[in-house]
Amino acid sequence: MRTLVVGTRALLVELDSAGEVAALHTELLRRRDAGELGPVEDLVPAARTVLLDGVRDPAALGERIARWRVEPLAPGEGPLVTVAVRFDGPDLPGVARLWGVTAREVARIVTGTEFRVAFCGFAPGFGYLTGLPERFRVPRRGSPRTAVPAGSLALAGEYAGVYPRSSPGGWQLIGSTDAVLWDPEREPAALFSPGVRVRFTQEGGGRG
Repeated sequence: MRTLVVGTRALLVELDSAGEVAALHTELLRRRDAGELGPVEDLVPAARTVLLDGVRDPAALGERIARWRVEPLAPGEGPLVTVAVRFDGPDLPGVARLWGVTAREVARIVTGTEFRVAFCGFAPGFGYLTGLPERFRVPRRGSPRTAVPAGSLALAGEYAGVYPRSSPGGWQLIGSTDAVLWDPEREPAALFSPGVRVRFTQEGGGRG
């Protein structure tokens, strides 16, 4: 864990993995809610960092955080969101070949995995989900699509994600869902937020 003062009111904490980011973000939320951090206006996790914004004394807080012993999040810890998915994506056969399994087995692996939202970005409501073992990582497409349909379940590198709206994208599309990922009229607007656990269930219409 490394801490870096950014300007006069912000602190950046650098970590070695998405798992460490999730654990620290959860611990920061807990301590902020308990009034142990002092003023902190915002906590923003990313792939390998957590930004604390609106901090009264970033240097002093960085020294405190550097001394913490933050335990990894336990499986089953944190709120859970379940999303029904059809495994009907155009890249499903290719992902199956990369994994050395059938398309049906890809669905079984994905629905058998507990994902966690590491951080959000790219578009409102898009969560970067971790949880798949390293052997199931897949590359981005060589040629990105100009338009990926909203609700597409996709894989790229160590992450899974669901496109909240139609947009260009280069991830491997393996399924689709009717779940609404972003709704400004809902509280909270985002279905996925950092630290949330995600389980996919098979709705039907998948490939064998």
